[in-house]
Formats: sequence, C-alpha cells, structure tokens
Amino acid sequence: MARRGRKYREAVEGYDKSEARNFQDAVSLLKSFPRRGFDESVELSFNLGIDGRQADQTLRGTVMLPHGTGKEVRVVVVTQGELEVEANEAGADHVGGATLIERIQGGWLDFDLVIASPDMMGQVGKLGRILGPRGMMPNPKTGTVTREIGPAVAQAKAGRIEFRADSKSGNSAQAPIGRLSFEDQALVENASAFSDAIVRNRPAATKGQYIRKLIMSTTMGPGVRVDPSAMAA
Repeated sequence: MARRGRKYREAVEGYDKSEARNFQDAVSLLKSFPRRGFDESVELSFNLGIDGRQADQTLRGTVMLPHGTGKEVRVVVVTQGELEVEANEAGADHVGGATLIERIQGGWLDFDLVIASPDMMGQVGKLGRILGPRGMMPNPKTGTVTREIGPAVAQAKAGRIEFRADSKSGNSAQAPIGRLSFEDQALVENASAFSDAIVRNRPAATKGQYIRKLIMSTTMGPGVRVDPSAMAA
C-alpha cells in the first residue's frame, strides 16, 4: 500500500474515524483538515444494500445540485438540423453529427458529457465501447437522449449530475457535490439533494437496509462517516 502524505496523516490523526456525523458536522470537519494547494472536490459516496447484477435492482438517475459542482462541464451534443442551432444557443461546447462521431471514434475525448437526439442514436451506438466504460453513453433514463436539447444542455451546465450503482460491485454510488471553497451550507444542501435522489430512486425490489454506509471526502483527504439517519438534518 502506498504511503500516505503528511497532510493526509495529520487529518486522520485529528478525528475519530468510527464516529458518524450529520452533514453539517462532516463538512466542518473536512474544512478543518490541512489544505492542499488547489480547491479540492467534495464527494459523497453511498454503499447500498442492492444487487446491481439483478435487472430489477439497478440504480441510475440524475439530480440538480442547487449550488452546482463548481466544475465547468464540457458538453458534446450529437444531433442534426435545427437542434444543432438550439444546442449552440444553449451553450454546448461541441455540436455535430456524423463528423463528430468519427472524431470521437478517432480517440478525441476532451469532454465530460454527451447528449444526443433520438434520431442520432443509431449512429451514436458505434461509440458504445468508447463511451460506455467511461459512463458517458447517452441514455434516456438520465435525460441525455432527448429532443429537448436546449434544456438538457442548460441543466448540465448549471449543475446536474448523473449517478449510478457501480456495475462491478453493484452496491456503490458516488458523485461530486461541490468544492471545498463552497460555503458550508451550500455543501450541506448539495449533499441533501443528492441523498434525496438516492432515496427516491431506491429500486422497488430492494429489501432490508438500503443505505449501509455513507462517506463524505475530498479529492485527497480521508473519508468522514455520515449517519444515514441524520441526512435530513
């Protein structure tokens, strides 16, 4: 196991890792850790009581974070005709059809999100092996296959995040909820919004304890346990 850095060790030594906190206290603790030379992301990670190998227990969805993620999202839109104009007006970074698909097939991946109109999905399917493993394949369930191109681009730019249970373990879901420089309350409200979405999207076939473990962490810092029963607080 790689040796942890000094700041990480200092952070770990300063608190009880077994104690579960509410969102407010978890945010305060993260901000008390030694700072790095950049604005770290804050992430929320759920360990869930689901079996992602079962079709009726898959978890995937989106949520609008009220304060965004603090990250500029580079959006690609694969469409044609009048929807290209709509995508450009909404602020998409790259817009196109067959030529754009060929560019991605050639290895270009300088983007964070792909949105496609339904009429282009036959061609976008060629990108499955490239976009699928990266979690960027357009999907109607996450609103990234739509003719409502303008609103989809605007929401992505404003702070909509996608989440899904990890396909390998089948029971974990995580996403960034902001930057360490955010106001405490902004991070708390973003965390609450993400948590609410996880609860709302609970697969109907799931039995027993749904949220088994909840961790809040920064890019390079240790994780802080959050009490699932205190999420609403």
